[in-house]
Amino acid sequence: MSQHRPTDNRSGAEAVPEGLWTKCRQCGNMLYQPEVSDDLYVCRHCGHHSRLTARQRIAITADEGSFREHDSAMRTSDPLDFPGYLEKLREDEAQIGLRDALVWGECTIDGIPVSFAAMDFSFRGGSMGAVVGEKFVRAAEHSIERRIPLLVFACSGGARMQEGIVSLLQMAKTTAAVGQMGRAAVPFIVVYTDPLTAGVFASFASVADIVIAEQQSLVGFAGPRVIERAFKIKLPPGSHTAEFQFEHGMVDIVVSRRELQPLLVRILRLVSPRREADAE
Repeated sequence: MSQHRPTDNRSGAEAVPEGLWTKCRQCGNMLYQPEVSDDLYVCRHCGHHSRLTARQRIAITADEGSFREHDSAMRTSDPLDFPGYLEKLREDEAQIGLRDALVWGECTIDGIPVSFAAMDFSFRGGSMGAVVGEKFVRAAEHSIERRIPLLVFACSGGARMQEGIVSLLQMAKTTAAVGQMGRAAVPFIVVYTDPLTAGVFASFASVADIVIAEQQSLVGFAGPRVIERAFKIKLPPGSHTAEFQFEHGMVDIVVSRRELQPLLVRILRLVSPRREADAE
């Protein structure tokens, strides 16, 4: 039986299936959608790094089928009874499929066991409230208990204002957890991704043992527009890029997403206990 192909009734031309093409936000070139994931969501024309969800991070970083999520059902208790807050959280949950802005669990990367956490900017701008803070601390404690590295992909707009002082307390709580990891001699690796600002940048993300950043990521405490408006000054070009942070000692290395996976494998081999297979 012959297959009938859809046509555009207005022109008689064969209709182009939807979703096959997407436009790069930086250079405007059209990208063939089936190739975008193969390119790790990096534009093959200009190198622009599109933002990834937490699930996409897991998919391109962890060994296939190795990730086991923890605390996926954890939700905020809305400590301030902030008007409309729970409704907005439920909207994000329905659209994104997460209950908050951080996903954590355990996995292997090239066979090396790690605690793994990834933040998702599409959920409330990756903001850190009680749930994000608690999940991070549990990931750190899991690393200490198992004596395996903690790898975190950080992106955030800062502390979540709807939780007030509770959200700000997470800065101290998460930084204290990193201190416990240091005393236990358990490695903590963070990857800065676009964008990383405010409370998350100023807390656990800045005190890792190894700080990696993806190319072109916006990184800084306050956004450039906020600073220029508040202090009536003109910032130097690129002042809030990962490259600028590297030049001023805040980042250890800046890499393309295409180079990130092999770099992580090399680092994990150096900082992880030797596996039996490696020792033979």
